[in-house]
Formats: sequence, structure tokens, C-alpha cells
Amino acid sequence: MAGLGGGPAAFGRCTHAVVRSLPESLCRQALRSAAGPEVDFARAEREHQLYVGVLRGKLGLQVLELPADESLPDCVFVEDAAVVCEETALLTRPGAPSRRKEVEAMKKVLESLNLNIVEMVDENATLDGGDVLFTGREFFVGLSRRTNQRGAEILADTFKDYAVSTVPVHDSLHLKSFCSMAGPNLIAIGSSEAAQKALKTMQQMSDHRYDKLTVPDDAAANCIYLNIPSKGHVLLHRAPEEYPESAKVFEKLKDHMLIPIANTELEKVDGALTCCSVLINKNSEL
Repeated sequence: MAGLGGGPAAFGRCTHAVVRSLPESLCRQALRSAAGPEVDFARAEREHQLYVGVLRGKLGLQVLELPADESLPDCVFVEDAAVVCEETALLTRPGAPSRRKEVEAMKKVLESLNLNIVEMVDENATLDGGDVLFTGREFFVGLSRRTNQRGAEILADTFKDYAVSTVPVHDSLHLKSFCSMAGPNLIAIGSSEAAQKALKTMQQMSDHRYDKLTVPDDAAANCIYLNIPSKGHVLLHRAPEEYPESAKVFEKLKDHMLIPIANTELEKVDGALTCCSVLINKNSEL
């Protein structure tokens, strides 16, 4: 949740969301870690529109929607292009060369929000936002196929007020392929051996003791927590028809407003709920 308000007290506060429309090229040309069924574009669009509709209509965020770019099949996954914390935005250098130009449109929209922009210009660095978990107290950065040590170091240089620890990621695309924040002190984590090993690493690295919410399905552990003044604790999580056993675990969070979101189609190309938005908390009027 790297785009949300900083510090434990403000964690989850959010005023704006950046999203991007789906290009039709996603169906055949988007990167994917494994071969599988083709994306149903019409259904993917419907699911994405419902996702954006929740952010805008149900939660009242100011949504900035970038147009699709057919030359960038993965551009809907805006999270990978920027890490935003408080008033600072780090424009990343995505690990996949085919995705580097996605950062250009992100730069323009974040500049329009008057954020402090830091650009990752070191050609030895790679960083995908999907590897960055911000807990409100510190950052964990997954070292994966898409993110390297130099990328993590630049993130640490950018957000000097927070500790930054690295976590090896072996069997998944990103760190947040199997974990996310489900509340101010609550890490949602998948049940796989790789997920549990990563959680153990995070626990060993941190001076803080986090609560954990273990779900049976790694993909369902990627959820979106928001603290909306008029709504309280809000959690967007995968729909029961997709992951029924994991949905039962989320339903135990009685203090949260739970919003199930289907992500059946984008999951085919490694997309998760956090991938499709950059969440920003603007304290001052634009």
C-alpha cells in the first residue's frame, strides 16, 4: 500500500487514485509467468470498470484515469510504475524492458498532483511497485525477477524517514503476489511455503510485531485496505466465487467494510487487486 498516508496513525488514508484503461493488446501481448487461457477482454473491462467504480462511487476518491496505450499491453498495472508515500512519488524503472515507457504517463499525472517527483535514472536499478509493501511504519521490498538490490537502495534513499528491508521472492512474480496490508497493523499472507517463508523474513527484519491474517490462497492475500473518514476501515478483497475459503477468512474482520472484487481475467496475466491503482493521500488542496 505504498501510496497511502504515511505513519501508523494516517495509514490507509486516501484521497486520490490513479488508474488506467485496458488496452486490447493486453489479451495477446501482456507478459505472463505461465501459459494459460486467453483473457476475455469484455469481461476484463467489466471487472476493471467495477473496480474503478468502487474507488470513485462507493469510496468517493478522486480517480484520475489514464487512457490505454495499445503499444503498452501491461499498462493497466499502474502500481508497478510508481511508489507514492505522503507527498513524494518515486517513478520506478520496471524490471521488464517492455514496460519502461509506462512511467511517462504516470509522471505527468503525478506532476499534476504537485507531488515531489523522484526519478529512478540508474540503469543498473530495477523496481516494480508490486514488490513494495508499505506497512505505515516501514517498507519491505521484494527482490524478485523484476526488482533488484539497487532498486531497493534507491527507494530507501527516497523515503529516508522509513526503514527499508529486502525480502527474497522466488516462486512468485512479486512480493505482493502473496501478501498485502489488510489493516493498520495487519499483514494478509498466503499459505504457500514461499509466502510463509517471506513472512518469517519480514518478521525477523522488523522491530515491530505485526498481526497476520493467513488465507488459504496466495492470490487472495493481495487485497486493498483503506481508511476512509466517512466509512472507517474498508477492505477490497477477492470475490467469494473466485476464492471461497479465503473470502470466509476476510469475513471474520467484523470492523471492516468488506467489498468483494472479481479479478478473474487480469489474474490470467499475473494481475492482482493492488496492481491496478496507485493510491495517494493529498493533505493539501490542489
